[in-house]
Amino acid sequence: MIGVRPPPPKVCSPSVADLPVQLADPLAPRLRAVADVEGKIARALDALGPLAGRDVAYLDLPEGPLRERLAAAGAEGRYLPSTDPLVIDAADSSMDALVSLWSGFRGVHDAELREADRVLRPGGRLLVVHDYGRDDVSELRGPDAPEYGAWSRRNGPFLGPGGFKIRVLHCFWTFDSMDEAREFLAEAFGAPGEVVAARLKRPRLSWNVAIYHCTRGGETVPPPALQPAPASAETGADSTS
Repeated sequence: MIGVRPPPPKVCSPSVADLPVQLADPLAPRLRAVADVEGKIARALDALGPLAGRDVAYLDLPEGPLRERLAAAGAEGRYLPSTDPLVIDAADSSMDALVSLWSGFRGVHDAELREADRVLRPGGRLLVVHDYGRDDVSELRGPDAPEYGAWSRRNGPFLGPGGFKIRVLHCFWTFDSMDEAREFLAEAFGAPGEVVAARLKRPRLSWNVAIYHCTRGGETVPPPALQPAPASAETGADSTS
């Protein structure tokens, strides 16, 4: 009997993979230019890895400021797309660190963790970037995104059975002027953007970013048995500026 080959994994990278929202050109590059101009995300990723001088795979990190900042810190690596189901184009035990940016690890699932463990060397670092919410940017997206609630609970999928720790970065979208901020937010987000822009006292939006991080790799870490998080759990995080 001839076996049936399963279909190839679907590439699921969003158009703005290094940011939490999908915008069409020319809005996407404009957003990249104003997001985290202080470079907090790149510095935190390198510190939590560390990443500089090591074998690193980045899921969904297109060319742009964040990649440039990581390269300037010596933290270059392989740039790969997310797929559904997750299949990482890297050999077994070939990476010291795996970094996923917004579009990957939408929650925590056994199959994804097993794939991360496959490509990571024992003691490797898995870093997953998502939004944390409780900021101006979350008001542009609406309150229902899971990263604003279930994911950051102490017994949620990341901090509970997933075994991750969390670093929260207090970042910004920083514009050159109030007029630029108002024009961009209205064009990119419509009425919600106009509401947020109307109350700004200076040309920047607060943007809290969560980096979930843990040590995994090889056969040293068995995949956890994950359960849905209760809806009423408390949240907890270690914040950093």
